[in-house]
Amino acid sequence: MLFKKYNCYIVVVLLIFISCHSNKKTTTEQKKEIAYKSVQTKYATLLNVAPSEIHNITLYNFIDKWIGVKYKYGGQTQEGVDCSGFVNILYKEVYQKVLPRSSSDIAKQLKSTTKNKLSEGDILVFDIDGKKSSHVGIYLTNNKFVHSSTSKGVIISSLELPYYQKSFSKAGQL
Repeated sequence: MLFKKYNCYIVVVLLIFISCHSNKKTTTEQKKEIAYKSVQTKYATLLNVAPSEIHNITLYNFIDKWIGVKYKYGGQTQEGVDCSGFVNILYKEVYQKVLPRSSSDIAKQLKSTTKNKLSEGDILVFDIDGKKSSHVGIYLTNNKFVHSSTSKGVIISSLELPYYQKSFSKAGQL
């Protein structure tokens, strides 16, 4: 009789433990889903697309951490970053690819694509103020891209702005 009570006690304790453990998993999964939907909705709104068009949440989480970081020539930290430094860090963390450090070296290694066939994650190259391959950014969607601007730091801009239309040089992947 004592043995049966002891077994029942063990079963009850195990059930409680298992149910508590599964609640933690569910809570963690729910938090991840909420964070996913939050970033997806935020960037869908910013880029003027449906949330279903925001695919690479790792990319957008990375951008979310860097947006607003000030520009610093030669910088590669959240204290300040230049355009090629930003693209380098993004590619390493999001795509696990190491890129050359300078904009011009990145441009030399690109497998080019046409402007009308751009896809998320493509590298954009610009000739700013007549300087060949002097600026880089990352294409997102809907003619928007993220980059480190000398005047505003890490921002999202439109390729449709005359300044970027005029200075656009090429795009592609490594």
